[in-house]
Amino acid sequence: MAEKTALLPILNRAPAADFQGTLRQHGLGELRRREVTTLQINVGKLCNQACHHCHVEAGPKRTEIMPAKVAERLMTLLAATPSIHTVDITGGAPELNANFRTLVSESRRMGKHVIDRCNLTVLFEPGQEMLAEFLAENQVEITASLPCYTESNVDQQRGKGAFEKSIRALGVLNAIGYGRGTGLTLNLVYNPLGASLPPPQQKLEDDYKTQLRENFAIEFDRLFTITNMPIKRFAEFLVREGKHEAYMALLTNHFNPATVDGLMCRDLVSIGWDGRIYDCDFNQMLDLETPSGKTIWEIESFAELEEKSIATDGHCFGCTAGAGSSCGGSLQ
Repeated sequence: MAEKTALLPILNRAPAADFQGTLRQHGLGELRRREVTTLQINVGKLCNQACHHCHVEAGPKRTEIMPAKVAERLMTLLAATPSIHTVDITGGAPELNANFRTLVSESRRMGKHVIDRCNLTVLFEPGQEMLAEFLAENQVEITASLPCYTESNVDQQRGKGAFEKSIRALGVLNAIGYGRGTGLTLNLVYNPLGASLPPPQQKLEDDYKTQLRENFAIEFDRLFTITNMPIKRFAEFLVREGKHEAYMALLTNHFNPATVDGLMCRDLVSIGWDGRIYDCDFNQMLDLETPSGKTIWEIESFAELEEKSIATDGHCFGCTAGAGSSCGGSLQ
């Protein structure tokens, strides 16, 4: 904690990249929302892991956990917003939240597509013995973090033994039909180990499929590449390594105006564990609320957010650099 506190003045002095100014330079106006089609729910920061790159700063000792009254209110608002077709549940390890299964089952009852942002190793936590079966019964799409197909790289980011448990979890999911063309979708997520942009998504997906199939008999549907955001733990890593300024320059110099139309903040609304509304999960972790400053207790439908301004800052270059980045992988 002392080391983190010592880093804060350095981070606060770091030059802020002018995202809005860059949009104007390319003839692009202020970012505004379209119709909300995805409800992303961050149920809190409790997690059975404490990954080095985690923008949520999640871990086993975190106490920020979504209570039942917030989960219930979200389901009321979901029912009042017919434009939403996807409910994307994240954390932390979302499955550790006591309201997770209710959120899944209620969303499915309303006919919504549900995504679970899973770290894989949570399948072996006490009380999660039937988690895989629950997800399959509700036809939940699993988007699972696996930052590499080699043990050394994964364990470096996520802790010793994480790779072995992740491969074992993928085997469990394959055994019940995930990733095998049965309609149960299993996606993997890659993020770079250090201060670099992800490689081309399709080429890396092909490599992942070859390596996981040949070495572990593992199958999956798609690979999503996600750029490391220069916030929270990764920003602290950059400062310690003396790479913060260079990484921001990398992102800004690779700004791609063609990614702007597909940014997830245009169609997605992100809800914090306490019911506050954000334009994306990254803004949520920076306490950068929507410009209108709403909470779920101040609206009657997410449709009220349509055409509203989107809060931006220098980290937004992470989503617009190169091929672009979103919770659904590269944008181009």
